[in-house]
Amino acid sequence: MILYQAKDYKDMSRKAANIISARVILKPNSVLGLATGSSPEGTYKQLIEWYQKGDIDFSSVKAVNLDEYKGLDKDSDQSYAYFMRKNFFDHINIDLNNTYIPNGLEEDEEKECKRYDEIIESLGEVDLQLLGIGTNGHIGFNEPDTCFAKGTHCVKLKEETIRANARFFEDENLVPKYAYSMGIKNIMNAKQVLLIASGKSKANAVYETLYGDIRPEVPSTILQLHKNVIIIADEEALSVVKEKGLL
Repeated sequence: MILYQAKDYKDMSRKAANIISARVILKPNSVLGLATGSSPEGTYKQLIEWYQKGDIDFSSVKAVNLDEYKGLDKDSDQSYAYFMRKNFFDHINIDLNNTYIPNGLEEDEEKECKRYDEIIESLGEVDLQLLGIGTNGHIGFNEPDTCFAKGTHCVKLKEETIRANARFFEDENLVPKYAYSMGIKNIMNAKQVLLIASGKSKANAVYETLYGDIRPEVPSTILQLHKNVIIIADEEALSVVKEKGLL
């Protein structure tokens, strides 16, 4: 693992955008694995700014997203499909036909998971997989469990995750209880993984990711086995690491 320290969220976002833009510039037809939530918003904003300046061309890029809430239509303003369009895709020149996300309205879980795994496989290797991290160490919606899920699967979200995501909804009761998510194998198959973390609430998860035992109870610890992982964390997210004298 390579760890880059960032001063704050803005600095973290800029550093992450630098790595993603370099990948796209060097390989214009890159396959990007993308994440949603508050962590990558600043990264997408920076990439949009550089695109508008003419520094990056996304026309040949393909993008595959980590996850989607089950039960939400792609046009629901709380869906991750809507999030990606609003916060990234609508502001760059990516072909929307080359963007992929699970279908939250598919009731047949086995069918949807198989379909999405086939899409991922058809794209070949993901060149760069962007990840945020949950306070409990979840990556994508791979929640703490007794085993690592391999492929795309339907996840029952932990109460901790539901509470954390409630800030995006008018009422916590409106947060979906299930989601479709890429599995750990999908994530680990990426050529490069870029994990970003900001804020004190992520400090324990970042410490465990870097130094904890590899275990499904903290899903992000599996990244220790990946050969090409970059972690960008700001000062608050690294506070536990620093308290333990490891940085």
